[in-house]
Amino acid sequence: MKKLKNNKIIKLAIPATIENILQTLVGFIDALMIAKIGLIAVTAVGVANTILNVYLAIFIAIGIGGGALIAQRLGAKNEQSASELTNQTVLITIIFGLLFGIISICFGELLLKMMGASNEILSEAMIFFYIVGGTAVFIALMTVFGSILRANEDTKTPMQISIIVNLINIIIDYLLIFGVGPIPPLGVIGTAIGTVISRIIGSYLLFHRIQQSKSPIRFKILFAKTNYQPLIRLIIPATLERLVMRFGQVIYFGLIVSLSAKTFASHSIAGNIESFTYMPAYGLAAAASTIVGNQIGANKMLEAKQNANSAVKFGVITMSFLGIILFLGAPYFALLFTNDAEAIQQIVIALRIDAFIQPALAISLITTGTLQGMGDTKTPLISTIVGMWGIRIIGVLVLAIFFKMGIAGIWLAIGIDLYARSIFLNRRLQKNMNKNVKSQS
Repeated sequence: MKKLKNNKIIKLAIPATIENILQTLVGFIDALMIAKIGLIAVTAVGVANTILNVYLAIFIAIGIGGGALIAQRLGAKNEQSASELTNQTVLITIIFGLLFGIISICFGELLLKMMGASNEILSEAMIFFYIVGGTAVFIALMTVFGSILRANEDTKTPMQISIIVNLINIIIDYLLIFGVGPIPPLGVIGTAIGTVISRIIGSYLLFHRIQQSKSPIRFKILFAKTNYQPLIRLIIPATLERLVMRFGQVIYFGLIVSLSAKTFASHSIAGNIESFTYMPAYGLAAAASTIVGNQIGANKMLEAKQNANSAVKFGVITMSFLGIILFLGAPYFALLFTNDAEAIQQIVIALRIDAFIQPALAISLITTGTLQGMGDTKTPLISTIVGMWGIRIIGVLVLAIFFKMGIAGIWLAIGIDLYARSIFLNRRLQKNMNKNVKSQS
């Protein structure tokens, strides 16, 4: 039985992991193409994306809340309620997507100036932000549609559509950024248009698949008056958790910049390298969230607990192995990005500390996904507030700046944060699971 549970978790986790890796790879390719235009273009797109990432955080939170409840209703074999929740989630998504689109068009220049965009980069940043931010509804729909399908235990379709969308994005970006034949080079405008077109296609393809699922969108009842309270109760803490994380990152990135530009660059490179190692944990988190949500809905509390623990154990083993690769390969990975001796040394220090953080990262990501699948979005919020603001930011101030440990202090602070979070989240998960098992018996 345990082997079968593990197989189900892995079966759902692998497509989600591949999808995340593909998105990361496309981000790298996009960055490389934009870099060919010049540093002003890179900065302009980077500033605009900083704001767009805040939008994305809210869309992810809507997907988390909706996906958790849909998975529970499907587990309880209540497909009508699941479909109703799908409609509620989609309507909220459209409202927020359109709202952020209007905000982007009406207040884009002000927002970019607030982010520190200089006059030199403002014009290009505004063009990108108006096009991509103005069509934020498609960022929202792609994000939430993927969550709805995963709640239906379908992680393959989002992966397959991600492959299609990312390939389209790369091709259109290349054609429009640099120009080919009769197509003139459009630079930053080209990458914005490519991003929007690929997201429109992705939204349509995901929508088509949702209509074939157990919880389709029913346009006849999309605007019907229904009880939104259960969904809103989950979305609000999940939204706050994402925002707390994003704004915390802005603060501690600022602290790192204050050390030196080279330290910030080294930290960023180390973070980009690490981003590939934690993809399996994200995949397992998505799988655990769906499976546990389904089993709680079906009132199979013991199986939910066993699956949650299996996902955590498998994640720790996988991430520990990747940590070993990270430790041994650190100098070679650094050389892929730079030939600067000082930067390489800093990247190696960061990655070798990070190698020992991987088990904690696995536990924190997977337990967060599992708790959210159970409908508990408050615990991850508490964890993020304390971890990001009470440990990580203070840790960077004390270790990296006060004790002048530089990049070592930064990554030690990250490690302390993640180990503290992993202990807190795992204890809360076990407490919730044990309570559910006892109530069932």
